[in-house]
Amino acid sequence: MTAAKPGDSVEVVTSEETIKGTLLQTPELEKGVVIIKLSSGYNIGISKDKIKKIALLPQQRKEEQIEKAVAAAKEKTQRKLPKISILHTGGTIASKVDYRTGGVVARFTPQEILEMFPELKEIAEIDSRLIRNMWSEDMRFAHYNIMAKEAAKEAAKGADGVIITHGTDTLHYSSAALAFALEGIGIPVILVGAQRSSDRGSTDAATNLISAAYFIANSDFAGVAICMHENMSDSSSLILPATKARKMHTSRRDAFRPINSTATARIDYEGRNIAFLAKDHPKKDKARKLQLRLFNEKLKIGILKTHPNMYTEEFAAYQKFDGLVIEGFALGQAPINQVDEFTTEHKRILAAIAALCKKMPVAMASQSIYGRLQMNVYSTARDLQAAGVIGNLSDMTPETTFVKLAWLLSNYKKAEVKELITKNLRGEISERTEPAAFLV
Repeated sequence: MTAAKPGDSVEVVTSEETIKGTLLQTPELEKGVVIIKLSSGYNIGISKDKIKKIALLPQQRKEEQIEKAVAAAKEKTQRKLPKISILHTGGTIASKVDYRTGGVVARFTPQEILEMFPELKEIAEIDSRLIRNMWSEDMRFAHYNIMAKEAAKEAAKGADGVIITHGTDTLHYSSAALAFALEGIGIPVILVGAQRSSDRGSTDAATNLISAAYFIANSDFAGVAICMHENMSDSSSLILPATKARKMHTSRRDAFRPINSTATARIDYEGRNIAFLAKDHPKKDKARKLQLRLFNEKLKIGILKTHPNMYTEEFAAYQKFDGLVIEGFALGQAPINQVDEFTTEHKRILAAIAALCKKMPVAMASQSIYGRLQMNVYSTARDLQAAGVIGNLSDMTPETTFVKLAWLLSNYKKAEVKELITKNLRGEISERTEPAAFLV
């Protein structure tokens, strides 16, 4: 063997293959295994019984490279670095694995995260603090208001940009919420998450966080956006539109994709290059007046997914709510047609929907995810519109529809909501459907 230490670039020779990568610390319960981080960012475990040789490669250890980069940054005192505030809300990006149990537990402090990614100090002057410590599935409207207020505070203090670390499960809800709440924001506010906890060799946290910081420091973009992996490797991240992105995979590092849109920009992580992909984007203007348009935290907004064999009671459950999103079929359909002796319930469902529409805004969104509502094509959707359902011609995701409906009800009169739900306010509704935007 060799005296290689964790962090060294090594070549592991087995009876079957030769593997190159970075040697990682072996967890307590896996002493019989050597763990290597591959160039793809993923880890591989190799049984020590199969290893013939571990040789050091003639490359600097990662720690030494980082130390040199940080030292070089300190020497550039003549160059004024931009100021970036990182606001932490918890989630996987701030978590670590308990190798005794295998579960993701505990949480890193903001300072610990900075220490894990010292490259950030080369990019910007970083101010990092905790505003919440939670999993994203526990987010409520009150937390959207907290994030918006704290981002506004950083903008008022002169920050050139804000990064919000956030759990991935509902990150796209929060990005949409902040896009609506931070009206006229003149600096970038980038939400960043991780699919793998920050202490794992396969974590995507470093690429996403560093790419977001680099994008803020080296582009003219302003507004709210998401920064996550473009593909399974660590080579690049995408800047995704806040109101037109969605988590499309439970565990892949490239889980977030643009919906009915294209990515705003691509960041080459290794080459540190930025390529804008969208035709246009809002530009930085710190003099622009920011107006906080917050959420009514007491609102009750529901999402009801249509499905075969529905019952009236499912709709009646929302009678005391303030608004409802129906996640309908395809172009905007729901089971409301009595066509035979087995569909008598459907006539009652239509009546229940009409009753809800008299009490609250009821908006349609398509569970197909991609495409646009076309509620004048089939008689079913025409009947739903006649009953009072709104949203025709929208191409918003169900999640953005939910957030926008809540925000509109928080800031406008009910009569205005019906008109504004299909008006493009924050890039949430595309002017035209682009065929190339499907499954990009």
